[in-house]
Amino acid sequence: MTTTLIPRPFADIDRVFQTLWNAPEPVQAHAPAADLHRDGDDLVARFDLPGIDPEKDVAVEVQGRKLVVHGERKDTRAEERDGRRLHEVRYGSFRRTVALPVAADPEKVTATYDAGVLSVTVADVYAGTSPRRIEVTKAA
Repeated sequence: MTTTLIPRPFADIDRVFQTLWNAPEPVQAHAPAADLHRDGDDLVARFDLPGIDPEKDVAVEVQGRKLVVHGERKDTRAEERDGRRLHEVRYGSFRRTVALPVAADPEKVTATYDAGVLSVTVADVYAGTSPRRIEVTKAA
């Protein structure tokens, strides 16, 4: 009896792709993209959060010297779970923490949502934190 071997140079790669394709998505919180800048004494933070209901699915909190934005992007699409699809949009929990230079007053934090972007302004967080030049003297 003769055995014929057929070379399959990409068999390992096929196996890797099959494993990735059929693997369940991990349940993890991700961090949305953010853009931070200083506007005078205020910190302005913008977070990309398209496809969410800001009143129900987002929470903005000040915890001492941290600004925390967290929530969930819910998948409302009716889809078949058997079909093969490419998912690039992340659904599920998200969380982003921004370190502040000083503890912020929660009464001075405002948040607005427009066109998929959450803008959070922390007023007066940079007040009194302007750099001060220190004179350097030579040791004798």
